[in-house]
Amino acid sequence: MSERQLKGKIVNVSVENLGPCKKLLRVEVPVEKVNAAFDELTSAFQKQAQLPGFRPGKAPRHLVVKSFDGRIAEEARKKLFEDSYRAAAAEQKLRVIVTIDVEEQSFGRGVPFGYTVTLEHTPDFELPTYKGLKAKREAAVASEADVERAVGILREQQVKYNDVQRAAQDGDVLVVNYKGTAEGKPITDFNPTAKGLTEKQNTWVQIAENSFIPGFTQQLIGASAGDKRTVSLTFPADFVVTEIAGKAGQFEVEVLGVKEKVLPTVDDAFAQGFGAANVEALLSGVRRDLQNEIDFRVKKGVRDQLLQALLQQVTVELPESVVASETRNLVYNIVNENQRRGVPQEVIEGKKDEIFQSASVSAKDRVKAAFILNRIAENEKISIDQRELSQRVVAIAQQNNTTPEKMVKVLQERNAFPEIQQDILTGKVLDFIELNASIEEGIPAAPAA
Repeated sequence: MSERQLKGKIVNVSVENLGPCKKLLRVEVPVEKVNAAFDELTSAFQKQAQLPGFRPGKAPRHLVVKSFDGRIAEEARKKLFEDSYRAAAAEQKLRVIVTIDVEEQSFGRGVPFGYTVTLEHTPDFELPTYKGLKAKREAAVASEADVERAVGILREQQVKYNDVQRAAQDGDVLVVNYKGTAEGKPITDFNPTAKGLTEKQNTWVQIAENSFIPGFTQQLIGASAGDKRTVSLTFPADFVVTEIAGKAGQFEVEVLGVKEKVLPTVDDAFAQGFGAANVEALLSGVRRDLQNEIDFRVKKGVRDQLLQALLQQVTVELPESVVASETRNLVYNIVNENQRRGVPQEVIEGKKDEIFQSASVSAKDRVKAAFILNRIAENEKISIDQRELSQRVVAIAQQNNTTPEKMVKVLQERNAFPEIQQDILTGKVLDFIELNASIEEGIPAAPAA
């Protein structure tokens, strides 16, 4: 046990380690402090009490206690807990992240107030060297080939598929029905979630080398509407449905129609469809957007190097609840991104263990980096002000096509402001670290994948 006078409160504290950044805090507030709290609150209630037969504030103390004892006790408990918990955490130099559980041991007039708290706190570690970190910055400029590829993506956005009455060719799209098996059994026998691989009606597949399942669509070249074909293949060793990876597969395919892929011509009319006056303006805008993306990627690459340099200097145990929460967030983001890209639900389900494992590793690095950057912010007295927060809210509102006022309400409902504030602070700390880093400029860009 230890005793410490803090803000007029004496608390007796002991601590038991339960795990990484997890502690059991035992707190006892001596009886004289408990009684003083009861007396103080009783007097406050007495000044406001309105009891029959007495003027406001003139009721006898014993009647006030009798009438308001429950409320007085609850207010005393709340005040004693808040003050003593704060004092105990300060005495033990604990920066509490989350209070997991509180268990009351004793409380009342004339007895000590005793309780235990299970909590998680920020890890303690030695601040790493963060000035003069080394990094390399690529020299990257958007090339004409980059512009051509980007325009190709824009053309794909306006592609048309025209029905044709001929045999299918490479690049065509076929409308098909199919039923699939692996080693002669329905694929759902191996993985119940793989219904889309076992059977599908009226679905589109493009004849291309890596379309659908490798080796599937190439066997449909020459097929016409009304044809039926048997497609035999071996599922790749790294197939997303791991239960059938490397196994022999067979699909009974019925071709319902053949469609020819037709891309638009790049002319002024095409450019105007994307808000540009003509082709030259479109190409100039594409080149500018590409360079902005490259600059962002280059900056991110530098910051990733600096973060890795920081992470390598620090070995620390992390609070489990924070890592678990960040892992859940990352899993949610990964699944949403896959769904946005059109990845089938059965494929996502088949990769759930891989997704969780990847998210767990990333979460630990992100949590560790956040603690390090926050400590650097404290050391360098880096903070954010209301102006910076308001600017970020305005930007978020513009991205969501709404007013700042409406966006504030949405963010408050989501309790999103702490995350936004942390994001702004992280950016400022990284700006500081990059400004004080030793960066080798003009490194040739890595070849495009």
